[in-house]
Amino acid sequence: MDTEERLAVFLDYENLALGARDHLGGMQFDFKPIADALAVRGRVVVRRAYADWSYFDEDRRMLTRHQVELIEMTQRMGASRKNAADIKMVVDAIEMAFEREYITTFVMCTGDSDFSPLVHKLRELDKRVIGVGVENSTSRLLPPACDEFLFYDRLEGVDVPDESEAPAPKRSGRGAGKGTGRSGGGRGGRAKPPAATEAPAEAPAEAAGATRSSAPVEEAAPATSGTTTTRGRRKKSPAAETPAVEPAAEPAVEPSVAAEADVEHEDAAPGEEATMEVKVAQTLADLQASTSGTVTASMLKRTMVRKDPTFSESDYGFRTFGEFLRFLADRGFVVLSPGPSTGDPEVALPEQQDTEGAFGLLRAAVQDAGGTAPLSGLKNEVRKRRPDFSEKALGYRGFLQFAKGAQAAGAVALAWDDDADDYLLTAV
Repeated sequence: MDTEERLAVFLDYENLALGARDHLGGMQFDFKPIADALAVRGRVVVRRAYADWSYFDEDRRMLTRHQVELIEMTQRMGASRKNAADIKMVVDAIEMAFEREYITTFVMCTGDSDFSPLVHKLRELDKRVIGVGVENSTSRLLPPACDEFLFYDRLEGVDVPDESEAPAPKRSGRGAGKGTGRSGGGRGGRAKPPAATEAPAEAPAEAAGATRSSAPVEEAAPATSGTTTTRGRRKKSPAAETPAVEPAAEPAVEPSVAAEADVEHEDAAPGEEATMEVKVAQTLADLQASTSGTVTASMLKRTMVRKDPTFSESDYGFRTFGEFLRFLADRGFVVLSPGPSTGDPEVALPEQQDTEGAFGLLRAAVQDAGGTAPLSGLKNEVRKRRPDFSEKALGYRGFLQFAKGAQAAGAVALAWDDDADDYLLTAV
């Protein structure tokens, strides 16, 4: 535990929120994908966001839920203070670098090149620096200055609307911001459903070149035998609380049955919860991508607890985390091998499928639904067959773009349906 990275996160919130609105189809910024991406890189001990919060009133609740400290930098004082938040952020970061030596990594969430001198100074002080920004609003000078840079729109859990269908962002509130990476106007809302038109076939999106983090997307988990959910918290039913008669007894319910809701569609309700095997697979995939060594069961469990401090495998009917991993290994979801110590095996994902294989999974899910299925909830059906499925790992910005790629490859047909108010996919 003493060797793990300790992270301090600083958010230039105006840059991120306006960048997401202006360059990601008007979508609203969400901190959760960043939090999940950082959980696999170390223990986050500081989270601060800087802005004039009178312009981002609704966002404050979202950040508070993620334990982000809000630093108020009021702009309406009769004089221009457009750099006040940036200067305060720089001062706090430098002060923390000198006073808190236990912090090993600084995460600068901004696309503004004005922060490049700060990044250079932190690295001179032997601190690791990770940058996070919206790709199209990030200055090209900033990523090379960092040790690692994550583009927000490439993170797992960020479903970018299709550019040809996204509504133009509304311009209201504040005027244009400063510098590279500052976009004008007030903050945008969530992207609306596309207009009623049939989606043309189009080529897959370009493969993402930077390191991608696989933060699992939140899904709603309806009640199943053995477990129930209430307001996102898992609660055992009386049947689930009955202890097993034999120590080796297998749980009566497979966790994969627990989710039926949309995973990453634009209309998905916030606060939905992913199935446990999806959480494990996505976390394991991210650990394999971000670490040079092998991943052990203890490392995987520790990272999952960072993402959700209330996480416990017993809530899903398993006595130990190792028992659950063996459950997944028996079903081909993970591969276990001897680890550095007894009871702490190495964990890996099975060999990744290529794009053609992923299209086959999508087609099979549509066929099992009767030959035609709405886009909402379909990604969850694909993940029932392969929990570590991620369209971003295949180079697609979102599940809609992945479905269009499958249409271009001849695996499915895709069309917008007015009555269903959703895309319908048909196996061909």
